[in-house]
Amino acid sequence: MPHLTTAMVGPLHELEQQMLSHQARIEHWFRCQWRATPPPFYASVDLRNAGFKLAPVDTNLFPAGFNNLGAEFHPLCVAAIQNYIARTNPGLERLLLIPESHTRNLFYLENVFQLKRLLELAGLDVRVGSLSPEVSAPTAFELPSGNRLVQEPLVREGRRLRTDGFEPELILLNNDLSGGRPEILENLEQPIAPPLLAGWSTRRKSMHFAHYRAAAKELAALLEIDAWAIDPEFRKCDRIDFMKKSGLDCLVKNVDETLDIIREKYREHGVTRDPFVVVKADAGTYGMGIMMVKSGEELRDLNRKQRTKMATVKEGASVSDVIIQEGVFTFETIEGAVAEPVVYMIDSQVVGGFYRVHTQRTDEENLNAPGMHFEPLAFAQSCVLPNPQGQPDDCPNRFYAYGVIARLALVAAARELAEMHKAQPF
Repeated sequence: MPHLTTAMVGPLHELEQQMLSHQARIEHWFRCQWRATPPPFYASVDLRNAGFKLAPVDTNLFPAGFNNLGAEFHPLCVAAIQNYIARTNPGLERLLLIPESHTRNLFYLENVFQLKRLLELAGLDVRVGSLSPEVSAPTAFELPSGNRLVQEPLVREGRRLRTDGFEPELILLNNDLSGGRPEILENLEQPIAPPLLAGWSTRRKSMHFAHYRAAAKELAALLEIDAWAIDPEFRKCDRIDFMKKSGLDCLVKNVDETLDIIREKYREHGVTRDPFVVVKADAGTYGMGIMMVKSGEELRDLNRKQRTKMATVKEGASVSDVIIQEGVFTFETIEGAVAEPVVYMIDSQVVGGFYRVHTQRTDEENLNAPGMHFEPLAFAQSCVLPNPQGQPDDCPNRFYAYGVIARLALVAAARELAEMHKAQPF
């Protein structure tokens, strides 16, 4: 169990106690949400625990760390996959998994191998089809673990996608479409999960956190707590050009307004640290295009290296829209190194997670950066089975709280996708 290195644990204990006291109502609320808006196939949520605040800072609908889940989580993953199949397509046999085109990133391919294995353990016939032009024939990748992953080229015939001799009934994306929506995947007869509109070519973080805010208010009312304790403040700016320094007035104004709101909340809750905000691309992942600031004026004085870092994200996509998000401290440490929990879900179930740990970063910084490593959560059942007889911050109860907030982000993602589908149903 990582150590929570802050004196401000009172509010967290109160939040955890409220969750324990209202567990039946919480679970009933979630069941009602899934009936109204079914969850996507899978998701991962990055959380930050500041003692006085526990909130998500990112929700990924194409999680890429299944190799970081401990083996004790695998039965939960398999059961959740089977539940998803039973709910959406009971007769499903053949699945095509389409990963990122990272043919040289062996750590990512370990994730693909593990995800494929979990799908097979759930009773599916699985092939891996690649969008990469480097994969023009079945290609085997030898992985550091000693495992071997075969990727095959994709073949499109009419409105159906297959690999040589294998025609899937479902296409599962583990590719976040940062580079756009490939034409080969458009207008297929076979269902795609998550849908194409869940990719970063369409999706926006500001939209997600708007839905999260609404869901957080509902849960906060149920728990009789201040919604701010689980909801990061945010703003959005568009038409930004970091290289030309245009649109900075919007950024400076919104950064300062956000900081003013946080300062007022800090005074209300007795927090003595200086607040900060995170400025990041409104679309994208992999920890790119992110900056922490404590005043709007800092953004006027960026050097060329800093502006270049903010101007592009994964696959060279340019940044014009940004989200200004309340910075949440991470006061959890493992052997002195700062850590943040990452919770994984399949269908509506929490299936495990791990801590992202960085020995060279502070409690204010982004930990999704080179030099990070991962530590599994302590117990396979801890995110789903709290111990009402234990202390609020005992392992099962702390991790149950993490699972509640992660599922709250999943509710937001489900609502977000439903709204997007209404606007562009393809």
